[in-house]
Amino acid sequence: MKPEATGPNRNMRQTERALREGLSEGLQSGGQIYVSENGRPVFEEAFGEVRPSEAMTTGHLLPWMSSSKPVAAVAIAQLWERGLLALDDRVADHIQEFGTRGKESITIRHLLTHTGGIRTLDVGWPKATWEEIIAKICRGRLEPRWVPGQTAGYHLTSSWFILGEIVHRADGRSFDQYVRQEVFEPLEMRDSWIGMPVETFTQNAERLAPLFDTQPGVPVELSWSSEKRVTRCSPGANGWGPARELGRFYEMLLTGGTWQGVQILLSQTVEALTARHRSGLFDKTFRQILDWGLGFVINRADEDEKSGYGHWPRASARAYGHSGYRSSTAFADPERQVAIAILLNGTPDEASHLRRIRAITTAIYDDLG
Repeated sequence: MKPEATGPNRNMRQTERALREGLSEGLQSGGQIYVSENGRPVFEEAFGEVRPSEAMTTGHLLPWMSSSKPVAAVAIAQLWERGLLALDDRVADHIQEFGTRGKESITIRHLLTHTGGIRTLDVGWPKATWEEIIAKICRGRLEPRWVPGQTAGYHLTSSWFILGEIVHRADGRSFDQYVRQEVFEPLEMRDSWIGMPVETFTQNAERLAPLFDTQPGVPVELSWSSEKRVTRCSPGANGWGPARELGRFYEMLLTGGTWQGVQILLSQTVEALTARHRSGLFDKTFRQILDWGLGFVINRADEDEKSGYGHWPRASARAYGHSGYRSSTAFADPERQVAIAILLNGTPDEASHLRRIRAITTAIYDDLG
């Protein structure tokens, strides 16, 4: 595996074994992993290859996919603290043209808990402009037989564009500018973006680690590292950065919204985001029961291994985080004061991905004792 290790790594033999197994099975050719305990890094490695004969390093930037979504939740929470919005505001109070065709009663809370009922799959990204995407979602109708707040189903990107537009209209800055200036830069997440500027993309093209379809057969490079998919902001899907910086985001949450003296959120706001707001509802997208905070998956630690998305077997029932399309997961466990970020460059079939993520996170907990 020839990992590139940084800092004082604890002996993590079982974790390294789980990573090697993923490589040998062809589930990924490389990736990054970051683990901290009580706010201190205990394990950070880059392993495998970015491309054939090119070693993965901790300096490479990997796609977060839907692991980006909690950043938008934090942005909304900051504006809530500043009195610029309320969680139970109707979306139409902020985006007037949204309030048509059955969508009049949808609230910001509904969007954050995936109970809004606007699961438009094709919003036009990345070909369409931001304005065209917002207009298309606003023209859409509420899904049939959907009761906002009571019916649940994961919204892939649509509701996150609307949350991004609420940030824009409440603050004035575009979503990508806002999160860069109000979340990433204060946390010294200098290599993290959701919607990377074109000039930054050009300067960092060699650092972007492509994502591969690793379902049975020859790995095929996907288009996620293309210029449009990296630079055209998708609030719920196109975050980029190293695992250690995504891990730092969760360290901030574990310490009550602060990091090295910099306050991102109030502690009570973190508690509100990571409480269980949606419990026991069947998710019409994932076809299983999932629990949600506000923009965060809440762990269902009591579930068996058939439970899929957002299930971290050895983490406590208070753990919260998010996963990304067959390639990433990041979460915090407040009972153990552990933050974990795993970014892998291969997207195997769903069952193989869930198996490897469970194996890696279980190994981490075993190695931590």
